Amino acid sequence: MGGSSKPVRYSSGCEDILGQSRTLSFPYFRLRDWKFNFGSSFGSDLKPKISITTSTSAGLEQILPWIFYHKVIGVTNFFLFVEGKAASPNVSKVLESIPGVRVIYRTRELEDAQAKSRIWNETWLAGFFYQPCNYELFVKQSLNMEMAIIMARENGVNWIIHLDTDELLHPAGASEYSLRRLLADLPEDVDLAVFPNYESSVERDDVKEPFSEVSMFKKNYDHLPKETYFGNYKEATRGNPNYFLTYGNGKSAARVQDYLRPNGAHRWHNYMKSPKEIKLDEAAVLHYTYPKFSDLTSRRDRCGCKPTKEDVKRCFMLEFDRAAFIIASTVTEEEMLRWYREHVVWTDKALIRKLIKKGILTRIYTPMVIIQGLKEYGVFASVIASAHRDIIKEESLSSTGNRNSSRYAHITDTFPRKMGRILEPQATRRKFLEFSETDRLAIPPESPPGMDDIHLYKLPSEQ
Repeated sequence: MGGSSKPVRYSSGCEDILGQSRTLSFPYFRLRDWKFNFGSSFGSDLKPKISITTSTSAGLEQILPWIFYHKVIGVTNFFLFVEGKAASPNVSKVLESIPGVRVIYRTRELEDAQAKSRIWNETWLAGFFYQPCNYELFVKQSLNMEMAIIMARENGVNWIIHLDTDELLHPAGASEYSLRRLLADLPEDVDLAVFPNYESSVERDDVKEPFSEVSMFKKNYDHLPKETYFGNYKEATRGNPNYFLTYGNGKSAARVQDYLRPNGAHRWHNYMKSPKEIKLDEAAVLHYTYPKFSDLTSRRDRCGCKPTKEDVKRCFMLEFDRAAFIIASTVTEEEMLRWYREHVVWTDKALIRKLIKKGILTRIYTPMVIIQGLKEYGVFASVIASAHRDIIKEESLSSTGNRNSSRYAHITDTFPRKMGRILEPQATRRKFLEFSETDRLAIPPESPPGMDDIHLYKLPSEQ
């Protein structure tokens, strides 16, 4: 392809959400024998600048494909709040070496700074305070999102999105496969853009790399005719508590502006106004939900609740998570695998064909093609090898001491002060509390509508 400066059109043989074959344009890298340029200047001249923030304990096998896929579609900045495996030196050093990635460790300094957040004195998140497991994570994510807003402003970011590392953005509907193009084309008065989520529908019980192996997804209620949704609800649910295994209310992108605040992990809000929100008609968040059998036990091991129907209500917001936790805590591995195959894995080929024809299920190959291409070219291996060389070089030069004590001190030191600068004087703070619309309660993960909700929706035949 030589040195052509035109956006490369990579014919992936993929289908868009309408199931139509489409040649896709990936404008953020140029293929010269699959040579990707993700150097320090990558994305510096792209407008709008887009950031993703996440709270994660995952390993490199999940985080690296997640980061570089989103770089390909136009994300420039990543704010990673890391714990567990993600905070271990072998993982975090690699993440720190990637241009545009900022790693924030859960240190005592960070916790002290977040303890001073104004959120603790407000009502919109109060219903989730001081509860275990998913509730605790929900609060932690919200506090991290609040801090990420400040970092986004410092980096001149225009849009910010909170996303988990088991989720990929799918910018369908744009003129090119580009998140930047999608957001740039929105009207200037739009403050928030909601991406309805699609849920992965795995067809095997031995998936190891979901981003590279899973291509079938169940569409969101918001992207389906109501008659189709309710008419196929029972078959699509397959005996599970809800249409989706987990949440169904999508994720939101927010335009970075004054007084922006999180509104729980799924939405953003504003202290001084009711933001204008739109829901995207084609773009989606692809949620890889329990794609690996091992996800049952890994989620179980992160929560110390008792495996009883009453206690799991304290720990998990959604019914399937509760059921999965009880199963993973009380039965043998063989029984667990049988349950996983029955409730998660799609093995009925006739049902799959029927629901694809109806539009409930869809094949989406583009993320798989991008990530497989990155892997085959050696992008992930190269990043890891380069970081390890740097680690050896650093260790040979000197002992760096506590990595948290200085490199990230400015983040935790300035967080309360900068928030104070935004929120003072006290009269302004009192003014915030007068705006009832701006004190909207945090939006938790919510299940899609069930058959009990059908009376709330007027179907076309009833109009």
